[in-house]
Amino acid sequence: MTTAILTDARYAAHTYPGHVERAERLQAIEQALDASELRSDLLAIAPRAAQNDELTAVHDARYLQKVERFGAEGGGSLDPDTYMTGASWEAALYAAGAAVHAVDAIMHGECNNAFSLARPPGHHATATQAMGFCLINNIAVAARHALDAFGLERVAIVDYDVHHGNGTHDIFYQEPRVFFCSTHAWPYYPGTGAINETGGGAGAGTTLNVPLSPGVGDKGYAQVFERVVIPALRRYQPQMIFVSAGYDAHWSDPIGPMVLSVNGYALLTQMLYDAAAELCDGRLLMVLEGGYNLDALGASVVAALRVLLGRDPGEDPLGPITAPGPDVTGVIATLEKRHPLFQ
Repeated sequence: MTTAILTDARYAAHTYPGHVERAERLQAIEQALDASELRSDLLAIAPRAAQNDELTAVHDARYLQKVERFGAEGGGSLDPDTYMTGASWEAALYAAGAAVHAVDAIMHGECNNAFSLARPPGHHATATQAMGFCLINNIAVAARHALDAFGLERVAIVDYDVHHGNGTHDIFYQEPRVFFCSTHAWPYYPGTGAINETGGGAGAGTTLNVPLSPGVGDKGYAQVFERVVIPALRRYQPQMIFVSAGYDAHWSDPIGPMVLSVNGYALLTQMLYDAAAELCDGRLLMVLEGGYNLDALGASVVAALRVLLGRDPGEDPLGPITAPGPDVTGVIATLEKRHPLFQ
């Protein structure tokens, strides 16, 4: 089993003092990787910059020009949450390019699976708007590349960040070749991802939103994946699985209201790893999104990499929350009864 990681020093130049989405996030992952002694078992691939045609396959060209120009003029605040520095545009190009390059590596057989450890994150960026710390929708660019460059007919994106992946949702809402599934805290930023939003037009039935009450932890997420997410993937039959890997649903996260543990996250990754092995020859690409407690972020990424390598995720250094969480059976029952994939 060959697992690749993609990261780049350029990402550190996109940072802003006091902001939770800062350079220290990847530094924490690097430190956790060093302590894990996994590096020699991983294939390190240097990312490239995303090309303009790869970006315009999902983003409006005028939007891209606007953001590039804003960065070239020194940056600042695009909105109350999202900043740019003079180096942010280059970092964003290499973040999107890392995910695209990972697709190439998997499809060409250089690795079985991969984890793009890049920032800024991307799943909130729509075709025409930066938001939620995101400039370019990295996973959307990569998924479109898999379809266009390799002729895949169906790919799936599973987003387990604590926030709804509204940008990815919007970009692929009417695209039958992309199944998008998001588990997210509800109602919470950005306030999208209602349970009855299931895709439109030719993409009807290819969006699966799983809005969850704050406080859901390992047991609730496992139930949702066992009864809804994995069965939906089996029905859709993707040829590659992408994961928007956000670790801000960890119980220690400063901005997320969920209580997943490191081991809880590892179990979700294991389920997706097993689904990829069953459905698409193991083709699985994880793309980093949120996660703002540095210890939890580093530990969760290391546990995920162990799973991708086909190993036990190891001990959870932070431990679980043992208090009972909200009941998720109502959400599960609603989806089983009403979502087109289950009819």
